[in-house]
Amino acid sequence: MATKTKKQGTKTGAEKKKTTTRASSQTRQAKKALEAQEQTPPAVQEEAMTPAAVQPEPAAAKPEESKPRARTKPKAEAAAAPAEAETKPEPVAAPEPEAAAAPKAEAETKPEPAAAPEPKPEAKPAAKVATAEPRIKLVPSKDGSKLTEIVARPVNPGNPYLPMAATVLEVITESPNIKTIRVTLDDPEIAKNFTFEPGQVGQLSVFGVGESTFVINTPPSQKDYLQFSVMQAGEVTAAIHNLCKGDKVGVRAPLGRPFPYQLWKGKKLFFIGGGIGMAPIRTIMLHCLEHSSDYEKISLLYGCKTPELMPYKYELDNWLSRPDLDCTLTIDMECEGWKHEVGMIPNVLRKLNPSPDNCIAILCGPPVMIKFTLMALDEMGFSHENVYTTLEKRMKCGIGICGRCGIGGKYVCLDGPVFSQKELDELPPEL
Repeated sequence: MATKTKKQGTKTGAEKKKTTTRASSQTRQAKKALEAQEQTPPAVQEEAMTPAAVQPEPAAAKPEESKPRARTKPKAEAAAAPAEAETKPEPVAAPEPEAAAAPKAEAETKPEPAAAPEPKPEAKPAAKVATAEPRIKLVPSKDGSKLTEIVARPVNPGNPYLPMAATVLEVITESPNIKTIRVTLDDPEIAKNFTFEPGQVGQLSVFGVGESTFVINTPPSQKDYLQFSVMQAGEVTAAIHNLCKGDKVGVRAPLGRPFPYQLWKGKKLFFIGGGIGMAPIRTIMLHCLEHSSDYEKISLLYGCKTPELMPYKYELDNWLSRPDLDCTLTIDMECEGWKHEVGMIPNVLRKLNPSPDNCIAILCGPPVMIKFTLMALDEMGFSHENVYTTLEKRMKCGIGICGRCGIGGKYVCLDGPVFSQKELDELPPEL
């Protein structure tokens, strides 16, 4: 066993000698390379230090692998280290300034686009002013739904919610559930300059209770007072029915779109009113009668359930006796002492059978009456462009803010309350 260990020890010693001789030969080669480099001229050294000349030196890195083994020769390592230090920094340092310069250039250019959007907030107020007017355009969809365009409408100056102070002049009882209120505006200057068109409406308010929409049923020529006919149907209308002469009320008017009576000149006019629906018919009819020479003929069909429930009974004799008005009255059922037509308005209309040639039909009344009267007019051949009605009962705020009267792409308070049947055809069938 002792001999085996000695042999092993001798083998290891031989291996150590081989490694030392290899390291010494490698260090000698490195010294010769350094001496040759020192003897070369400066121009050749500069060419050797370029990246192209440095690239083939990976083979020269082998002496570095033997550094841990050749610890007894620090001079060779110190001589090889400067060669690497001279060749490595230059190719690495060349791209570094370019990379550093690029972020700096980007940092200098970034503030300029950041400063560009600064004026945008200043332009926002102008955009808000432009959108104050409704300019929403609804394009008809492919499924056949009919949406119409909403155009900008004029806006009255001042606070649209602020009513004008008015005083009740007279209260007329038309029927057990209908009263007519006549009011005058308190401000003489406002009352003098106040104007409206037939078919426009007003908001009549009782302070502390609320307000509701009613058509102004006096003709524009009446300057002494404004007249509203009110059917009791809720809290506000009940408060209006309790008004007395001298009470103070509020009025917001005029609101809505009037009847296009100027387009009717030279034509025959056929007015149809039912019950409280005679209120808007009254204002446009009286206005047209004041200018009867502008129209070929003016006719009226006015009906109600019974004579006692018929508003404006005190005006019927005048209407029947006027030579410029062809007036027909009707009630639903026969009544003692009644000398006029008996029957529903659509049936009496069929009996009269007015010609649709050059004729405009204007009607208003309960929804059921309007529905069947429109059907009767269709049977007679009336064009939908020549049939008009009014829907002021759907109005709420009257100025297009609450949106409660919106139907399809229309607001009743802004686009109406006067509509032609052709315009109604474009709205949803809920009407």
